[in-house]
Order: sequence, then structure tokens, then C-alpha cells
Amino acid sequence: MSATAIFRRIAVTATAVATLAATVTAPAEAHDRTPSRPDLQAAIQSVVDQGFAGVVVRVGDDQGEWTGSAGVRELGEPAKPSADGLFRVGSATKAFTSALVLTLVEDGVIGLDDSAAAHLPEWDLDPRITIRMLLQHTSGLFNISGEYFPDGTIVPGIPSTGEEWVDNRFHDYTPEELVAFSLSKEPRFEPGGGWSYSNTNYIVLRLLVENVTGRSFVEAMRQRVLRPLGLRDTVLPESRTNIPGPHAHGYYRYETSPGVWATVDATRQNPTWLSTGGDMISSTRDLSDFLSALLDGDIVGEPLVTELLKPEPRSGIGYGLGLSTTDLGPACGGKVVNTNGFINGYAAVNYRSLETGTTLSASITVGDAPIDFAAEGGVAIQKLLTAVFCS
Repeated sequence: MSATAIFRRIAVTATAVATLAATVTAPAEAHDRTPSRPDLQAAIQSVVDQGFAGVVVRVGDDQGEWTGSAGVRELGEPAKPSADGLFRVGSATKAFTSALVLTLVEDGVIGLDDSAAAHLPEWDLDPRITIRMLLQHTSGLFNISGEYFPDGTIVPGIPSTGEEWVDNRFHDYTPEELVAFSLSKEPRFEPGGGWSYSNTNYIVLRLLVENVTGRSFVEAMRQRVLRPLGLRDTVLPESRTNIPGPHAHGYYRYETSPGVWATVDATRQNPTWLSTGGDMISSTRDLSDFLSALLDGDIVGEPLVTELLKPEPRSGIGYGLGLSTTDLGPACGGKVVNTNGFINGYAAVNYRSLETGTTLSASITVGDAPIDFAAEGGVAIQKLLTAVFCS
């Protein structure tokens, strides 16, 4: 499946959820230490030329580590995004959540095929739903941001797109409120009866982690994943609306009435509307280091890494437990794993080749250009993949 198709499929699910779903200038001497890679610089400039506001890329391959940026940190200002800036990573959050859950599996606290209801007795969950089903989106739980069916039918969820989201973007949701909302709706299918991307699954996992550890999700994530890996740029913001430290601005374009469009700076937003389905903030360095550590067995051992990568065939995107595997073909290094994410204003790109170890992590910030985010985002990712893995 092409990157465009993958991007569109998740954007219409996760980011029907999120969008349908860096940054003061770095010192010149930091850029001077980066080896020249005109091919990569041309690729990220071409993404900006599509209409995106800014791009930051970090590549690790047999030529060493390269970082570059193009576009602007903020519309109307000349400064470029910083290679070390922070950004919203959207559904890349799910891979972190999955890693945390798998540490509990490895420690024998829970089992992948345990009934989730057994660990959440206060919730009226279908006892057939397992922890594995939550991780791989086969539970059937109603997506909090709404369900979008192939025939065009939409069952609305909480505000996640358009003017309604813009007006509601600072609203504070609790995880319990979101799960209760989902459980008040008809499930999409019987547990295990299909595959459908649902942020609700990962919010239920948040509550489960808190129940079995006796800690807040934030504390558990810091203790089991972030601190052991030294991921200092990665933040669980809870209801805080700002991005701490240097960052690029992300914008959201929406229709106020038929044919009339407006753009709002979406950098500040209350990410509790996605909770652990997509609320985290990180950097290209931390995303790359996290994915490498996860695949190298530095978070959980090889047996669970194998489980992590097992694709759910019905997903169509090689979805495992919080991440996807795509075969780019022999000319482009074979299979790559990604933990991409999308949230209004931002796209996070994070790939690692299973065969060569080459890594690509990037932030793409949306501007005010009149483009189809899903389609153009897929094109942008394909350009980056080609430049990094097919050269």
C-alpha cells in the first residue's frame, strides 16, 4: 500500500479523529556540524513547496546522522524550524502506550490475552475484549471522535474537526469521560469481529495501566519507558495547552460556511480530547531513539517484540500493537516499521528499517495553504521515504 493510501486511511480514522488526524532557529554552528546532504534537503524543501508550513527531518543511516529543516517556524516570520524543536506527535503516542503495556506483560502483571474487564471491574466492558484487541484495534469499541463507515455514514463523536473543534479546542476532558461516552454508543462490531482504528482503545488502556500499577499513567510512563531510555524531550502534557520549549507553530484550516475558509493557529490546544490516543509531545531525536530501542529489545524482550510486529491482516496497513510495518520492496530496503501520528496542525513521521537500521523521523507542520491534508500528507511522506530509503 502506498504512503498516500496509508496516510489517507489513518487520517480518515485516527484523524477523522484528529484532522479529518522546532523552533526558534537553532544556532548556526549546530547546522554546520551536520554533513551536507543536498538530496535530503531538496526532499524536505519539496514538502514545503507542496504547501506545508515547515518540516524538520532527522535521518540516521550509513552516512551518519543528518538533520535539516525547511519552511518557517511561524507563518509571517522568516525563522526556520529548529532541528531540535518539539512538536505534537498525535497517534505516535500509541506506540509509547503499547510499549508501557508490554512492560507490564513482560513483568507478569497482565497478559496480552487477559480480558480487559478483569482489570477494570468498575467499567461495563464486554468481557470478550482482550488487552491484545485494545492494542490492535479489534475490540469494536466506538471511536470517541466518531465512526466513519465506507458507505459515507458518519456517527458523530466528540468535536474533532471543523469549526466545532476550533470552538472547543480548549475544553478539558477526563479519560473517564471519554470512555463513558464511547461505551454509551453501539460498538462498531463484536469483539474480535473486525478491525477499526479507535482512539478509545488506548484510553481504556490508560485506565487499565493506572488500575494495575496504582500509579498515574504519566508516572508509569516516566518510570517504565521515558526515564530508562533518557527521553528528555518527550512530554505527556495532560491538560496543558502549550508546547514547552522551542517549537514550530501548526495551523488548522477549516470551513466556516460553504466555500468560506479560515485558518487558526492550533499550536495551543488542550490535547485531552485525544488523551493517550494522541496527546504526547516529543522531538525527532526522541522519536528515533524510542523506536530503535523498542525494536532492538531494550524495552521488552524479543518474544514481545515479535508480538508487537505481528500484523492484523484486516487492517490493510500492517498494523501490529501500536505501530505498522510496511514493505517498501527490495529497491528501498525492504520492511520498515512506523509510528506515525497526526493531530490538528501537526504530523509526526517515524520510520526504521528492519533490515538496515536506517531511521527517519520528522515533523511536518500544517500552514494555511488550501490543500487536502490527507492526500498531500501522503505525498509528502512518500517523498521522504523515497529520499531516505530508496537512494
